[in-house]
Amino acid sequence: MLYRKLGRTDMQASIVGMGIEGLLGKTQAQVTAFFDVMEAAGVNILDMYASDPEMRKHVGIALQGRREKFILQAHLCSIWVDGQYKRTRDLQETKDGFADLLTRLQTDHVEIGMIHYCDAMDDWQTIVGSGILAYAEELKACGKIKAIGMSSHNPQVALAAVRTGKLDVLMFSVNPCYDLQPADEDVEQLWNPDKYTGALVNMDPERQQLYEECQQRGVAITVMKPFGGGDLLDAKLSPAGVALTPYQCMQYALDRPGVASLMCGARTVEELQDCIGYLDAPQAEKDYAEVFASMPKISWKGHCMYCGHCAPCPVGISVADVTKFYHLAVAQGAVPETVREHYAVLPHHAGECIQCGMCLTRCPFEVDSMGNMAKAAEAFGY
Repeated sequence: MLYRKLGRTDMQASIVGMGIEGLLGKTQAQVTAFFDVMEAAGVNILDMYASDPEMRKHVGIALQGRREKFILQAHLCSIWVDGQYKRTRDLQETKDGFADLLTRLQTDHVEIGMIHYCDAMDDWQTIVGSGILAYAEELKACGKIKAIGMSSHNPQVALAAVRTGKLDVLMFSVNPCYDLQPADEDVEQLWNPDKYTGALVNMDPERQQLYEECQQRGVAITVMKPFGGGDLLDAKLSPAGVALTPYQCMQYALDRPGVASLMCGARTVEELQDCIGYLDAPQAEKDYAEVFASMPKISWKGHCMYCGHCAPCPVGISVADVTKFYHLAVAQGAVPETVREHYAVLPHHAGECIQCGMCLTRCPFEVDSMGNMAKAAEAFGY
């Protein structure tokens, strides 16, 4: 397993995580089998959005004897009422729901307290005004949670929350089709076929800015919907007009700035093992550049995907990494100290570029890599 630091926290998260909604309706034996596979593979981060009490109980039993091996991303404001899931903004319901969560999981804390599903600005204001954000801060102060998170599909709302400095983790939908779409308070619009008519060009700038600001601010992104609910894996359903493989979708999300882990959904142990198989798959199976460049409905021309096809550089510059750090600096209007430090430890820097143009010949997206190296050398000073 590979691990990434969970933003500014002291936790290390497996790049392959699991959203455990697929455990709904499973028996205790089936849930325990999932945890056996995850523990053996080193999968250590789980998203627990579902509030079903029976599933929570099964998970609590499965965690016994290995609780310390898992990072639980558990959702505040996701509760169970009259036999069904409910999203709440009532402070007392939120408190009661969290107490029930801890009881059923047989633990005294969770690592990430995730404020559940906020896609509208007025909803974000409700979270702040109702005391829910303050409650999350209280939980963090007393050790009931280690980090505060929020889940969202809307880059405008997510940016507003991230910029408060209160969030440590953002759960966000990241995939190459949703990334084309501008902010909308109706999550259903991400699936609307009408939104994909005509030629779509490059990533929505607010989404790009969100990812870059998360990396700069130390807010870890845990990815939901990397496969677009499965649509991206089927050419007939995919808005892109072609089918992608699960590993291409996973690699794309992991290449975005700020991303720490993918919450892959799995309904069977076999599906879970398939996701874990990403780690041992040859790079050719993860490479999305060629299929992206040939998408009939989408153009990524001129947009650096950080895919690494520009390598190898004859003088050893990691062109993709330099470009990513340069973009982070542009997004902030200056060079943040953290970005400067990451740039400094690269073995070779933009100023060493000999302008040979080899990177240009390899880029599937016709990115002006030489121009980026010149701009980066100016921005960083070497």
